[in-house]
Amino acid sequence: MREYLELLLQREGYAVTSVAGVKAACDVLVLDGVDLVISDLKLGTGSGLDVLRAARARPASPEVVLITAYGTPAAAVEAMREGAYDYICKPFDNEELRLLVQKALEKRTLRQENSGLRARLFPGLDGAVGQSERMQAVWALVEKVASGRSTVLVTGESGTGKELVARAIHMRGSRAARPFLPFNCAALNEGTLESELFGHVKGAFTGATTDRSGLLVAAGDGTVMLDEVGEMPLATQVKLLRVLQERKVKPVGSAAEIPFQARVIAATNRRLEAEVKAGRFREDLFYRLNVITLELPPLRERSGDVSLLANYFLSRMSEELGRPGLRFSPETLGLLERYPFPGNVRQLQNMVERAATLSDSDLLGPSTLPPAVRGDTDPAVRPVEGSEPGLGAGFNLERHLDDSERRYLVAAMKQAGGVKTRAAELLGLSFRSFRYRLAKHGLTDDLEPGSASDA
Repeated sequence: MREYLELLLQREGYAVTSVAGVKAACDVLVLDGVDLVISDLKLGTGSGLDVLRAARARPASPEVVLITAYGTPAAAVEAMREGAYDYICKPFDNEELRLLVQKALEKRTLRQENSGLRARLFPGLDGAVGQSERMQAVWALVEKVASGRSTVLVTGESGTGKELVARAIHMRGSRAARPFLPFNCAALNEGTLESELFGHVKGAFTGATTDRSGLLVAAGDGTVMLDEVGEMPLATQVKLLRVLQERKVKPVGSAAEIPFQARVIAATNRRLEAEVKAGRFREDLFYRLNVITLELPPLRERSGDVSLLANYFLSRMSEELGRPGLRFSPETLGLLERYPFPGNVRQLQNMVERAATLSDSDLLGPSTLPPAVRGDTDPAVRPVEGSEPGLGAGFNLERHLDDSERRYLVAAMKQAGGVKTRAAELLGLSFRSFRYRLAKHGLTDDLEPGSASDA
């Protein structure tokens, strides 16, 4: 059988190495350049599963196809669970095997291309984003701060990748092998928030049946990311300030203080200076968090990154869907490059996933994009192009941006028929961010009673 397969595949133009037994196969796997392993499931004193495990342990693991005369469901489930690309039962048709080999190698090629894109986006960190000048400056600062323990504040619009940058800081430093614990400060009420961060003792509140360590202690020598820190209640801000100053936490219901070693990285899509002036954020906590600031640019200001990111997300979807031929047409990439992406990288990722999932063709044309990207939308929510902005006496950029944001919010609400969740989707915003912006512009009260709905 082995000699027959070797001859068959060589005739197809493949370079084939044929060996007998598990040990010989493992010796070959140590060498680089193996793209596909075809192994019998039953190998005398060994098993094809042993070969599969050895292959999966390689840094750039080859695809594995197992051959069996025992095509039982249990054998198939075990092989696939262990990471085999597929299996084939004896006796099999030559054409069936040729097609299986072709598909397995296509997947292997796709994985290599995907890995190459990741390396170009940010060497050494899986899934990081951006090679534009703005993002390269961010990555350079990440490298500088990664080895320290100073508190870092990551700022940027919703969807710009703040958690990814926080994770990059963690992964590039000495804490990489320790836990990275992201925590959303806006997701919980005040009492639960403090319990999660600082811990609690048994009997501290209803349901506290045992002592529990908070995230700051549980992280050990790792990193805790406080996402949406601008949403934290003022009372909790006071306690967090004290915790950061003294490097000790007091669990809810306890008089004892517990030291912690974790590094703290905070993130927000709000302008904390403005929040301080408005009395919604403590000035002393702002300065405590703002030791080092990393400001992430919006996607619309990252020249050249849109196509790179779109192709990266598409390659990942291609691998997930098992469709290695998925690709963008030049027209589609052009539309993506010109779109302002108010929801930033998250919006682009969702858009690519939608296009890849719904398209019947491997070539993703403009029709796979939402109407707003193609320009088929209400003029009120379309960016104005083709004219120079007026910069006369008295021009105020902040006021102009606020006015523009307000007009977009109003137009989105009109187009969504007053349904806030739909309006948030049109603008590429999270519902929480959209609701915050409505309140900031006083639009919640401007809406007629009953004209707006949260769902």
